[in-house]
Amino acid sequence: MVRLNKIVRAFTHEGARAVRFTPEMELKRALMNCLLWEKQFYEDGVAIADRIAALVPKVAPARVAQLAIEAREVMKLRHAPLLVIREMARSEKHRALVADTLAQVIQRPDEMTELLAIYWADALGPQQQRKRQPVSAQVKKGLARALTKFDAYQLAKYDRDGAVRIRDVLFLVHAKPRDADQAKVWKQLVDGELASPDTWEVSLSAGKCKRETFERLIAEKKLGGLALLRNLRLMQTAQVPRETIAGAIEAMRTDRILPYRFITAARYAPDFEPELEAAMLKSVKDHVRLSGRTRLLIDVSGSMFTALSAQSEMTRAEAACGLAILAREICDEVEIFTFSNEVVKVPPRRGFALRDAIINSQPHGGTYLGKAVAEIDRKGDRLIVFTDEQSHDQVPEPKARGTMVNVASYQHGVGHGAWTRVNGFSEAVVAWIAASETALN
Repeated sequence: MVRLNKIVRAFTHEGARAVRFTPEMELKRALMNCLLWEKQFYEDGVAIADRIAALVPKVAPARVAQLAIEAREVMKLRHAPLLVIREMARSEKHRALVADTLAQVIQRPDEMTELLAIYWADALGPQQQRKRQPVSAQVKKGLARALTKFDAYQLAKYDRDGAVRIRDVLFLVHAKPRDADQAKVWKQLVDGELASPDTWEVSLSAGKCKRETFERLIAEKKLGGLALLRNLRLMQTAQVPRETIAGAIEAMRTDRILPYRFITAARYAPDFEPELEAAMLKSVKDHVRLSGRTRLLIDVSGSMFTALSAQSEMTRAEAACGLAILAREICDEVEIFTFSNEVVKVPPRRGFALRDAIINSQPHGGTYLGKAVAEIDRKGDRLIVFTDEQSHDQVPEPKARGTMVNVASYQHGVGHGAWTRVNGFSEAVVAWIAASETALN
C-alpha cells in the first residue's frame, strides 16, 4: 500500500531540520539574493532560476509584481527581476500586470535588451540560433514605456554590441517619443550617430593615457565614489600620483557608500588603507541609529568566503564585516560574536581592525548556528544574525528581537519561531531594522 499522506521534511544543505515556507516566502528567499544563473556554494545557479520560474505561478500576481520591483529597487538586482517578469508573461493570471511592472523595474537601457534575451532564451536551437518567438503585447507596452525614460547620454552609454541592440527594441515595440527632442535622439540611435559619453570606461577604452585620463576625471570631478574605489589598483598601476588619489578619496561623497565597499577596495589597494578607513567611518557618521543593546552574530563558516556574485570581488564575509563596522558606530551598545564550529566574542575594535578581528577570530569550518544562538541570545537584547542559514543544527526561537539576515538563495533555511527575516543583503539592512522596530512601537 502506498502511503499518500506522508510527512515531507526539509533540511538545509548542512543537515539541520529546516523551516518549510509558503510559495511566496520561497520566492522571496530565492529572488532577493539571486545573481541569476550564478553558481553558489551549495546550489547550481540554473536550479535557483528554475525554482523561481516554478514559484511565480503559485504566488498572487500583485505580490509577484511587488517582489520583482523590490528586488530591483531595494536589493539592486538586475537579472532576477527580469526573469520573474518573463514568467509573469507566461501565466494567464499574472500577465495583466506585466507592462506596469516592467516599466518600473527597468532602470537602465540595457535591461530592455536583457529582458528580450531572457524572453527568447527558451527557443535556442541546436546551432544556438535564436528563434524569436512573438513578444507578448504586455511586454511590448512595458518596453515602450521604459524607452521614454532614457536620454541620449544613457542610450549611448548602454548601447552595446550583442544579439539584441537597443534599436532592435525600438523597432519591436514602436514606441512613441515624448517630444521632438526625444524623436531626434531615437533617430540618431537608429542611425548609429549618438555621441559617445564622456565616462572613464570610454576614455580608457579609447586608448588614451590612463594616468592623464584619471587625473583629468578626478580634476573635473567626473569619477564617482564607487568608480574611484573600483579603480584604485588601476590608478596605482598607471602611476597616478599618490597625493592625487589620496585627495580624491578624501573629497569623495560617502553618504551612499557603506563600509563593505571600502573593505573590498582596501583588499586591492592596501597602501590607501588609512585614507579608506577615514572615508569609511565618515560614511556612517549620519546613519540612522539603533538604540538599546545589540548583539551581532556573524557566520564565518567556509561557505561565507565565496563571492556574492561572479561579477563581484566581495565575499559574503566581507559584507558581514561591513555590517559589523556599521553596527559598531551606530548602535548605542553592541557586542559582536562570530560562529562556525565555536562561538567567539570579538574585541571592541573599529574600522579595519574590527574586520581583521572578525576574519581571524576562528577557523572557517562548520555552521553551528543553533548552538551559537542558544549561547549568546538573551532577553532584552536585539540579536542580528548574518548568515547563509546552512546550519548543522536546529536554531531556536529568539528570546527577544531576533533578525535573520540571509545572504544566499538556498531553498531551505533555519530559525523557528518569531524571527524577523531579511532575505538578501542590502545597503538598507540596518535602516530597515530600525524602521521596522519603530513601526512596532
